[in-house]
This record gives sequence, C-alpha cells and structure tokens, in this order.
Amino acid sequence: MNLNEQLQRLIDDAPEDGSMPILIEHAVVPVLRLLAQRLQHLEYYVLQSLDGGWVLTTLSHREQPGVEKQAIYAFATLEDARAGQNQPNPQLIAAPVPVASLLFQLFALQQASSILFMETPGDLRQGLEVKREELQHLVQLQWQEWNRARNLPPDIG
Repeated sequence: MNLNEQLQRLIDDAPEDGSMPILIEHAVVPVLRLLAQRLQHLEYYVLQSLDGGWVLTTLSHREQPGVEKQAIYAFATLEDARAGQNQPNPQLIAAPVPVASLLFQLFALQQASSILFMETPGDLRQGLEVKREELQHLVQLQWQEWNRARNLPPDIG
C-alpha cells in the first residue's frame, strides 16, 4: 500500500464524532505525510506480544542517568526486528505495520514517548527518532494554520 492509500485509510477509518474526521484530514494527515516522506520505508516491523500489544523499551539518557523514556522500535526488515531482541522470546512476534499507522498510533500510546525508526537494514545502532511531543506540536500548528486559512475574508488578494 502506498503512502496516499495509507493516509486515505486513516481518513476513512476516523470516528464520526464531531470534528474528528476534519481534524484527521486537515491537521493529522498532512503532518503524517511530511514525517513519512522523511522515512525510507512504507512499512516497518514492530515487536508485539501475542495479543497485539506493542513492545515498549525503556531507554535511559546517556548524560542524565535518572531520565528515562519509553520508545517503540520500528525495524526496516523482519530480520532486523528479530535481531533487535536481546534474546529470542516465543511470546513476541514481529509484525509489519504501515508507516502512516505507526506514526498515527504514537498519538494513542500515551506510554510511548517516541518511535525509533531503524532505517538501515543490518544497522541496529543508529535510527531516526520521532517524538510524540513534536508530532503533537506539529499537528497543533497545522490545525491552527488550516483554521486561519479557512477564516480569511473571501475578497483577500
């Protein structure tokens, strides 16, 4: 599924409650498109429990030992996802997730502060981090911009 199809599915699946479909179409989707276009893959592998819950990894700050965050690892290949486990766990599976869905879920998973995209197959030391706070901030800015553009007088120009 290409990126446009992934994003359209998010719009189509939006709950029909109030302004949610409008928010998703005009604020969330443009931000997800921007972020997804910076990534290299349309699909990533995420470690999940057998009941479908995503595996969260606690990361400690290198220079501030008491500072921790919860992250989700998104791997470019199935092999990388398997190699990303410290030791094989039969209670975990690596499932493919479309990039738009993965970014969208960052809103829903309040315990996750970021997703680490391991972009280069075979390289598990370096990834690209997308932080939930940044994602939410970009969506707020996009929503404000969309509302501002909607409220322009018709005779401007």
